[in-house]
Amino acid sequence: MIMGARSGSPERRAGVIGWPLGHSISPAFQQPAFDACGLAVSYQAIPVPPEGLEEFISGLRTSDAPVWLGVNVTIPHKEAVAKLVDDVTEEARLIGAVNTVICEGGRLTGHNTDAEGFLRGLTVDGKFDPVGARTLVIGSGGASRAICVALLQAGVHKLSVANRSPERAESLVWHLQGAFPGREIEPLPFDAGVFRELLGSTDLLVNTTSIGMAHGPSPDTSPVPVDAIRSGLVVYDLVYNPAETPLLRAARMAGARPVEGLPMLIYQGAASFTRWTGVEAPVDVMFAHGRRALEARNS
Repeated sequence: MIMGARSGSPERRAGVIGWPLGHSISPAFQQPAFDACGLAVSYQAIPVPPEGLEEFISGLRTSDAPVWLGVNVTIPHKEAVAKLVDDVTEEARLIGAVNTVICEGGRLTGHNTDAEGFLRGLTVDGKFDPVGARTLVIGSGGASRAICVALLQAGVHKLSVANRSPERAESLVWHLQGAFPGREIEPLPFDAGVFRELLGSTDLLVNTTSIGMAHGPSPDTSPVPVDAIRSGLVVYDLVYNPAETPLLRAARMAGARPVEGLPMLIYQGAASFTRWTGVEAPVDVMFAHGRRALEARNS
């Protein structure tokens, strides 16, 4: 639905939910995007603990003015929200996770724009065509599920998934094998030796974990041995703060091609923006404010 301009239009509400939520910069680029388009929308970060998630989602259907346009969903709620909305799109069902909820007519529809945002960042900013590629994905959470589906739909030749919990990697691979029968998909142990052996023949490495994230549990760590990164490898780190993570720094120094995490964040947010409003998102505005927010946070 196309929203009206601010002049005389009732304000509507949108936001991002997660727990904890101190890391999110979504309001810093989403609100300027609504403002740039003259849309009467207030976008805020809304911390929602797991035990309060069901009540919050239910409240989206019945809340008084300002009426909800929708919400973005971040960790750890992406998989849980998929079970709480009224409908999910085919892509969100395939991924098994929701990162965008649209409120319309008292019903909630779950979408997933992570796959779209990831591929746009990979092809536009990373200038990489995944067709026929051999890919290693680190992590098996909600973002990883979206990325694996995106890569398989895009035509990668082989997909390997590694996670610290082998059971989670195996569960994700089992799900993917059911959705993409006949494709070469394998779970791997989270092991330095395995990574060293595999990366010699890998085209694309994707980190979907929080390893290397500023203020996270492992801010100075790479998820794979830095000496295993070779020239020619494309290294895509979804961590966007800092812009150059330890993994991306190692990639640059090894002559590999680093792809930072901010483009995926902006592009998935832009896709949510357009689904909510019917208006093309001003990605230049979103990038400018997103980078400014990161600089301010790290100054």
